[in-house]
Amino acid sequence: MSVSPAEPPEHRAPSGATTLRSGSLGTADIAFFVVSAAAPLTVMAGVAPLAILLGGIGAPVGYLLAGLTLAVFAVGFTTMSRHVTSGGAFYAYITRGLGRPVGIGAALLALIGYNGMEIGVYGLIATTTRDTLRTLFDADVPWLPVSLAGLLLIGYGGYRSIDFGAKVLGVLLVCETGILVLLAGGVLAKGGAHGLSLASLAPAHVLVPGMAAVLAFAFAAFTGFESTVIYRREARDPARTVPRATYLAVGFLGLFYAFVVWIAVQAFGDDQVVRAAGKDPVGLFFTAITTYVGGWAADLMHVFIVTSVIASLLAFHNAINRYVLALAEEGVLPRRLGRIHPRHRSPYVAGIAQTVLGAVVVLAFWAAHADPYQQLLLWVNTPGMIGLLLLQLLAAIAVPCYFRRVRHTEGVLRTVVAPVLATVLLATAIALVVTHIDLFTGASATVNVLLVVVAPAVFALGLPLAWWLRRSRPEVYARFATEPGENTGPAEATEPGQDTGSGHDAAPAALTTPAE
Repeated sequence: MSVSPAEPPEHRAPSGATTLRSGSLGTADIAFFVVSAAAPLTVMAGVAPLAILLGGIGAPVGYLLAGLTLAVFAVGFTTMSRHVTSGGAFYAYITRGLGRPVGIGAALLALIGYNGMEIGVYGLIATTTRDTLRTLFDADVPWLPVSLAGLLLIGYGGYRSIDFGAKVLGVLLVCETGILVLLAGGVLAKGGAHGLSLASLAPAHVLVPGMAAVLAFAFAAFTGFESTVIYRREARDPARTVPRATYLAVGFLGLFYAFVVWIAVQAFGDDQVVRAAGKDPVGLFFTAITTYVGGWAADLMHVFIVTSVIASLLAFHNAINRYVLALAEEGVLPRRLGRIHPRHRSPYVAGIAQTVLGAVVVLAFWAAHADPYQQLLLWVNTPGMIGLLLLQLLAAIAVPCYFRRVRHTEGVLRTVVAPVLATVLLATAIALVVTHIDLFTGASATVNVLLVVVAPAVFALGLPLAWWLRRSRPEVYARFATEPGENTGPAEATEPGQDTGSGHDAAPAALTTPAE
């Protein structure tokens, strides 16, 4: 019986091959990527008013509860990150715990999830840029050129080195969070509309029917936080950096979201904020910052919302590129997609492919005369969001299944209690999102059903794909989600827990327990 190592060797390319730039990212750098993907300013200014409208002054607590749920998920998630180091991240974890067929479905789910979260936002960059130009300069521009310019800008950012992207995201994140801190400072300095109040925390204001909708919005606001593990190959001391960045990201987002929503409540007062949100949800935060700081700050907020969207796009673009890289290295996707730039050490071919895919989708929506916000953003983003939530659920289920089969020194709280609790909480979160899907899309019932079934349908496609790979490309099937340096062969082309005939299961000997 063998013990799972605390930190297995990282991925190594053949001698002379170009690899990702290892040791480039610290805890703060990785946190910048995942917090930027969540787009805090855009979420607060664009979505929080609706949460207040539906959930009342107790809305801040909804964001705290979502943050606590995802912190529980992070316990088992980061524990597993110390044992499974494959570049496939989510799908590698799911494969180790639940088997290759489920893992291959998860890989497809990751592709549709992250692509949906990015490509749909090219509609948002168009609308926010148009709104900003209209507000500041009374200029009106068509949305397609803005979206295409965004595609080129993000494509260039992904083409450059990962540390370049981290620096850019660091600056943009400071700008978008800084303007919200400025608003908070103004509200606190003036004591809010009628004095500061903690009524938002009272059970009578939290336990209301609208809180279910608030929770649905809140869970959506954290989308992308789990992508810390994608950057482990480029992290410094990943066994420490990745877990720290994960907790930092989810902790910051949960507390910051709750604080900013509470500030919005104080800006208008407990008795007036719901009415203000209903009257002008789009302008709620702009009105608040104009009142408490000044019109110049509102102008800055318009600009920083655009940069917030750009930061989110770049973060998701980098995450997608690394998933594609991992799948190309394993042979599931064409190997040319796994080429790494000799100077920037970025997965540039994967980035080019993703940019082209984004352009095709954007042009298709434009040709269909679709609205960039109501349709391109919401119809593409929604399946992506559901896909990432399903990935989190599968990963939570996989953690105890994995640790049940390996000898390890981790405590039962990390390997059983927290993952099982996270499974229940995440299943509840998905149910809340699905049952309130109309709040996210504003679409007809038929469209909503189609948007909801996209992610499960893509996952289901993984099962016949796994069967085909096992029969037609056994070497690819055996190599799927393997660890760095692991030797694969016909004997490994089986599932975790399945006897190969030699007394060992299919996963790496260093990671699993022999089938006795």
